[in-house]
Amino acid sequence: MINKMEGQMIIPEIKKILCATDLSANARYSFGYVASLAHRYGAGITIIHVLEPELRGGYAYDLSPYITDEKWEDIKKSQEEEAISDIKKRLAQFSEEVAREHASCLFDIDEIIVIRGNPVEKILLYTKSGDFDMVVMGSRGHGTFVDAMMGSTARRVLRRCEIPVLVVRLPKDEE
Repeated sequence: MINKMEGQMIIPEIKKILCATDLSANARYSFGYVASLAHRYGAGITIIHVLEPELRGGYAYDLSPYITDEKWEDIKKSQEEEAISDIKKRLAQFSEEVAREHASCLFDIDEIIVIRGNPVEKILLYTKSGDFDMVVMGSRGHGTFVDAMMGSTARRVLRRCEIPVLVVRLPKDEE
C-alpha cells in the first residue's frame, strides 16, 4: 500500500483473519494459507461458514393435515440448531487436526461462526463488523467459461470487499 502524499510504503499489520469456508476440499486447502499467515503474523482466526438460505416449498408432500405450522417451524429450528452445532464441532476438530499435524505452525482460532443467509452478504457483513485485516477463502476452478461468468461467492466477495481478500485455488492436479 503506497501513501501517495508521503511516497512511503506502509506495511500492514495482520492481526485478525476471517476465514470463509464452504467445507469443500478447496476450503480445506485454503486453510493452510490461513494457518501460515496467522502463524507468521501472530493473527487470530475467525472461521465463518454460511448456510444457504432455505428454499421456499420443495417438500415432497403437504404436512399441514398432520402438523401445525408452529410445530413445523419448531422442528426446522431444532434441526438447524443441531446442524449449526455439528458444523461448528467439525470446524473445531478440523482446525485441531491441522494444529496437531503441523505443530510448528502455531495459530489461534478466536471464533467459529455458522449462520444462515446469503454467503456473500454475510461474509461482507462480518468483514465490516469484526475489525478484520483480511479475508481468506477458497475458489473452485471450473475452467475458462465459468471463470468468466464472475458468479462465484469468492469473486463477488473479492469485488465488493473493502479489505484485502486472498482467494486460494486448488492446484491444477487436485481440481
